[in-house]
Amino acid sequence: MAEITISSKKLRHNFEFLKKFFSDNNIEWGIVSKLLCGNEIFLKELIHMGAMELMDSRISNLKKIKKINPEVNTVYIKPPPRKSLRSVITYADVSFNSDLETLRLISKEAGRQGKVHRVIIMIEMGDLREGVLGENLVGFYEKVFELPNIEVVGFGTNFNCMYGVMPSNDKMVQLSLYKQIIELKFNRKIKWISGGSSVAIPMIQKKQLTRGINHFRVGETLYFGNNLVTGKTIKGMKDDVITLYAEIIELLEKPIVPEGELAENPSGEMFEINPDDYGKTSWRALLDIGLLDISPDFLIPTDKNMEIAGASSDIVVIDLGRNPKKYKVGDYVKFKLKYMGALALFNSDYINKRLVD
Repeated sequence: MAEITISSKKLRHNFEFLKKFFSDNNIEWGIVSKLLCGNEIFLKELIHMGAMELMDSRISNLKKIKKINPEVNTVYIKPPPRKSLRSVITYADVSFNSDLETLRLISKEAGRQGKVHRVIIMIEMGDLREGVLGENLVGFYEKVFELPNIEVVGFGTNFNCMYGVMPSNDKMVQLSLYKQIIELKFNRKIKWISGGSSVAIPMIQKKQLTRGINHFRVGETLYFGNNLVTGKTIKGMKDDVITLYAEIIELLEKPIVPEGELAENPSGEMFEINPDDYGKTSWRALLDIGLLDISPDFLIPTDKNMEIAGASSDIVVIDLGRNPKKYKVGDYVKFKLKYMGALALFNSDYINKRLVD
């Protein structure tokens, strides 16, 4: 069985790096844990490292976090489904919201549970996912302000989640101005402007982040150590916290060019043949993972002699060329991963998950 691992040592290294980084810049931060898909071993590791604010988009995962340590501040990071509000109030200390009627229902449910539920109002800043339109924010907040059992603790926004809209100084200034407008008009202090995710970390590094942006939500950079703007590893961070190991289940020297009439494969792909490849062969290895587990686009071979030739539902095929490292059936091939690939693997029941030193 293929296996995905998390290095405890390297994860802690990245955690401590970010902890100091945000502390040095007077910014609070929470860890987005949704990548781990509720794996209790990995969640316990985050909490053991000292993470006291975990954010997730699945209520079942927040429930597990509260079971591990009720003192951890849990944040539900998408607009709550109305049918799930009881669980949201029970297991999330904070939730992201952008719908007034849902907030009215949250107010009622929080009252039934004897709680004051904290909310972050999401503001639309161009990426066209969740968020109240800026021109409607004052009227929206005025109605939310009247609701009992709710405390607005922050404003937030998302970048690079839907259409790839990137954070900018202008957008961060606008977000900060929204906070100032609300505070002046309603004489209420707003604790957080949660304007940052991993994609905005480079703005801090370049000293471009607007004053007032004081909260970040970080997942990808913690797990992959990457600068989402340049695609490179951030100096001082580890890029190999997460590793996939897949077993070679067949290894044969075969022609490079398929034989027979070509049509679309089950994935809707139509392959083009390079005439220069006729008569050539290479060593092709079949791995015990497939499209059911991960798109090959999200696999990063650690062996530079290896190329991904393609994939079907349960098999990934890699081209080893002349097989200079003398791989054989039963050997394991190692991959780094892109974020969406790791997410799919952590969510798969067909992949073993393990914490390693």
